[in-house]
Amino acid sequence: MATARQSELGDFLRSRRQKLTPKPAGVAAGRRRRTPGLRREEVAELAGIGVDWYIRLEQGRSVSPSVTTIDALARALRLSKAEHAHLRALARDGDRRPFTAEVVPAAIRRAVEGLNQPAYVTGRRWDVLAWNAAAEEIFAFGRLPGGERNTLVHVLTNPATRRLFGAGWAKEAQRMVAQFRRTHDLWAGDPAFLDLLARLRAGCPEFEAWWNTHDIGTSVAGRKTLNHPKRGRLSFEHASFQANDDPGLKLIIYTEIA
Repeated sequence: MATARQSELGDFLRSRRQKLTPKPAGVAAGRRRRTPGLRREEVAELAGIGVDWYIRLEQGRSVSPSVTTIDALARALRLSKAEHAHLRALARDGDRRPFTAEVVPAAIRRAVEGLNQPAYVTGRRWDVLAWNAAAEEIFAFGRLPGGERNTLVHVLTNPATRRLFGAGWAKEAQRMVAQFRRTHDLWAGDPAFLDLLARLRAGCPEFEAWWNTHDIGTSVAGRKTLNHPKRGRLSFEHASFQANDDPGLKLIIYTEIA
């Protein structure tokens, strides 16, 4: 039987294949295509692997592709650097332990609380684990029930947060979903992640369509404009940093700009 992680690998391959048209892939268009993207046999030929074996991969069946095969598939499917890395991660034998919430070391918590600019710490599941007074003023994490103190739930399902992001909400929410895909697929099937997905599906009508694209995003610095109910229009630069104490912990810092 396929594991949830193998199923995600198959779904990811299928989504990339369906997005790739013949011309960019160097494949003759040939006869009329009933479905979008390349055919399975075309991907297999481009990657130099057997069609049956590739079909097993897309079906999420128990096969163990080598790094060489994964790299060949990445080239055949014209994957980006982030997508290639994600495919490699999915193909590795992952950690089977159940997810448990991370604990923020006291030194990191004190450092965050001592910052003047908004800052908070999230875990692998994007739960908000620590934050400072400046972040509380903007995002009001402390007013949320413990189970809703998650940046995905906060941004995608909270009407107040939709208003905070204003016209930029959809773009920001879709970006977050693509970033979260990278982590989710490695924990696919874990009860904690299944619960989070159920809450996002129930609370955000747009979520399912974004999720089904299986896009893979990366954590990059950027800018956000927020419409704060008391302070008005605010512009920030934001950047994230991984903690050496626990790679699952991520520190996000916002710097206000004119």
